[in-house]
Amino acid sequence: MKSSYYVTLNLKTLDGFETFGRFEVGNEIKEAKEIFNLLKGDDDLPEIQGLSMDLIEEFKGVPLTLKMLNCTLDELADNSKIICKEIFKRSNFQRGAADEK
Repeated sequence: MKSSYYVTLNLKTLDGFETFGRFEVGNEIKEAKEIFNLLKGDDDLPEIQGLSMDLIEEFKGVPLTLKMLNCTLDELADNSKIICKEIFKRSNFQRGAADEK
Protein backbone atom coordinates (compact mmCIF):
# COMPACT_ATOMS: atom_id res chain seq x y z
CA MET A 1 0.00 0.00 0.00
CA LYS A 2 1.33 3.42 -1.00
CA SER A 3 1.19 6.68 0.88
CA SER A 4 -0.81 9.57 -0.50
CA TYR A 5 0.14 13.21 -0.13
CA TYR A 6 -1.98 16.32 0.13
CA VAL A 7 -1.76 19.95 1.16
CA THR A 8 -4.32 21.26 3.62
CA LEU A 9 -5.49 24.87 3.96
CA ASN A 10 -6.04 25.75 7.61
CA LEU A 11 -7.53 28.66 9.52
CA LYS A 12 -6.84 29.43 13.17
CA THR A 13 -10.14 30.00 15.00
CA LEU A 14 -11.10 30.53 18.62
CA ASP A 15 -11.74 26.78 18.86
CA GLY A 16 -8.42 25.75 17.32
CA PHE A 17 -7.51 24.99 13.74
CA GLU A 18 -10.04 24.25 11.05
CA THR A 19 -9.11 22.70 7.72
CA PHE A 20 -11.15 24.34 4.98
CA GLY A 21 -9.47 23.02 1.86
CA ARG A 22 -7.29 20.27 0.52
CA PHE A 23 -5.20 19.68 -2.61
CA GLU A 24 -4.26 16.12 -3.56
CA VAL A 25 -0.63 16.20 -4.73
CA GLY A 26 -0.06 12.56 -5.62
CA ASN A 27 1.53 9.37 -4.35
CA GLU A 28 5.20 10.28 -4.70
CA ILE A 29 6.94 12.06 -1.83
CA LYS A 30 9.53 13.65 -4.12
CA GLU A 31 6.88 15.36 -6.25
CA ALA A 32 4.80 16.37 -3.22
CA LYS A 33 7.83 18.01 -1.58
CA GLU A 34 8.84 19.69 -4.84
CA ILE A 35 5.40 21.28 -5.11
CA PHE A 36 5.30 22.29 -1.44
CA ASN A 37 8.77 23.85 -1.66
CA LEU A 38 7.50 26.23 -4.38
CA LEU A 39 4.95 27.75 -2.01
CA LYS A 40 5.20 31.22 -0.48
CA GLY A 41 5.05 31.84 3.24
CA ASP A 42 7.10 31.52 6.41
CA ASP A 43 8.09 28.26 8.05
CA ASP A 44 10.17 29.91 10.81
CA LEU A 45 7.38 31.24 13.00
CA PRO A 46 7.02 29.44 16.34
CA GLU A 47 3.24 29.21 15.99
CA ILE A 48 0.63 29.56 13.29
CA GLN A 49 -0.62 33.13 13.04
CA GLY A 50 -3.88 32.76 11.13
CA LEU A 51 -3.59 30.85 7.87
CA SER A 52 -1.41 27.84 7.24
CA MET A 53 -0.75 25.19 4.66
CA ASP A 54 0.44 21.74 5.69
CA LEU A 55 1.99 18.96 3.63
CA ILE A 56 0.43 15.72 4.86
CA GLU A 57 1.43 12.12 4.22
CA GLU A 58 -1.36 9.61 4.73
CA PHE A 59 -0.55 5.92 5.10
CA LYS A 60 -3.21 3.35 5.96
CA GLY A 61 -5.57 6.17 6.89
CA VAL A 62 -3.16 7.78 9.35
CA PRO A 63 -2.16 11.39 8.52
CA LEU A 64 1.31 12.72 9.35
CA THR A 65 2.23 16.39 8.97
CA LEU A 66 5.55 16.64 7.13
CA LYS A 67 5.85 20.42 6.73
CA MET A 68 3.94 23.52 7.83
CA LEU A 69 3.86 26.98 6.30
CA ASN A 70 2.32 30.18 7.71
CA CYS A 71 0.96 32.45 5.00
CA THR A 72 -1.01 35.60 4.39
CA LEU A 73 -4.26 35.63 2.44
CA ASP A 74 -2.42 36.85 -0.67
CA GLU A 75 0.20 34.11 -0.29
CA LEU A 76 -2.55 31.52 0.14
CA ALA A 77 -4.11 32.71 -3.14
CA ASP A 78 -0.74 32.58 -4.92
CA ASN A 79 -0.01 29.14 -3.43
CA SER A 80 -3.35 27.80 -4.66
CA LYS A 81 -2.45 28.95 -8.17
CA ILE A 82 1.00 27.37 -7.89
CA ILE A 83 -0.42 24.02 -6.76
CA CYS A 84 -3.07 23.98 -9.51
CA LYS A 85 -0.49 24.87 -12.16
CA GLU A 86 1.96 22.19 -10.96
CA ILE A 87 -0.70 19.48 -10.76
CA PHE A 88 -1.88 20.40 -14.26
CA LYS A 89 1.67 20.37 -15.67
CA ARG A 90 2.64 17.12 -14.01
CA SER A 91 -0.54 15.23 -14.89
CA ASN A 92 -0.42 16.35 -18.53
CA PHE A 93 3.30 15.60 -18.79
CA GLN A 94 2.83 12.12 -17.31
CA ARG A 95 -0.18 11.44 -19.55
CA GLY A 96 1.75 12.64 -22.62
CA ALA A 97 4.76 10.48 -21.76
CA ALA A 98 2.52 7.41 -21.24
CA ASP A 99 0.80 8.04 -24.59
CA GLU A 100 4.18 8.02 -26.37
CA LYS A 101 5.01 4.49 -25.15
